[in-house]
Amino acid sequence: MKKLLFVFALLFLSVQVFAQGIFEKKSYVNDAGQSLSYQILYPLNYNPSVRYPVVLVLHGAGERGDDNMAQMKYGTQVFLSPENQQKFPAIVIFPQCPKESSWSSAKMDRTQKPTLYVFDYSQNINWPLQSAIDLVKSLVKSKAADKKRLYIMGLSMGGFGTMEAVSRNPKMFAAAIPICGGADLTYVKKYAKKLPLWVNHGDADTSVPVKHSRELVTALQEAGANVTYTEYPGVNHNSWDNTFAQPTLLSWLFSFKK
Repeated sequence: MKKLLFVFALLFLSVQVFAQGIFEKKSYVNDAGQSLSYQILYPLNYNPSVRYPVVLVLHGAGERGDDNMAQMKYGTQVFLSPENQQKFPAIVIFPQCPKESSWSSAKMDRTQKPTLYVFDYSQNINWPLQSAIDLVKSLVKSKAADKKRLYIMGLSMGGFGTMEAVSRNPKMFAAAIPICGGADLTYVKKYAKKLPLWVNHGDADTSVPVKHSRELVTALQEAGANVTYTEYPGVNHNSWDNTFAQPTLLSWLFSFKK
């Protein structure tokens, strides 16, 4: 019996160790009973008494679903890098938006060629984005997260969601990285002087016109923001590949604190 208990103890410890450094599948249920699937990565040598930075990563439209897996297609390798895990211990969250919804309230104007997007944050926030924000807030409330080091990034639809999240919560995040996204420019002044941004876009993007990022950057600059803009020549919609390959991506992100 003692031998059997010893074996179970070893298995339990091995599971605990294995869970550090890999993503774990979980779900967040909001007050309306709606469930948001997500995967979460805890730092190596996770210490429950330490408050860690949190990075919220929002995927694109093609990764929507209910398998709690498709959203892991882009960007995970950056956070799973052993070097980055050692240098930048953080809690990283990849939520998955259901197919019938979106991170953003943006509407498409198909009368324009190429298709343009209409951003209007006076509309109600979509529940998956609100749930993702509330999930981060719950980590702050539980004292697992450092409220002064909350970060957000996203690609395409997730780039839209990134900008909508910071527009609706201008004091929440310490830095943001929207990739091939866009924003409702009427909200820029709410966060421009509070939030460093690194905007990324390919100049040959046929899905989300680069004009949306260019106009956002211009508005940010005029409002006195700390904004970095990287435009990738000849790159189509997959500018996230270039962005996630940026050697200073995480060092830039984690250099900011509220």
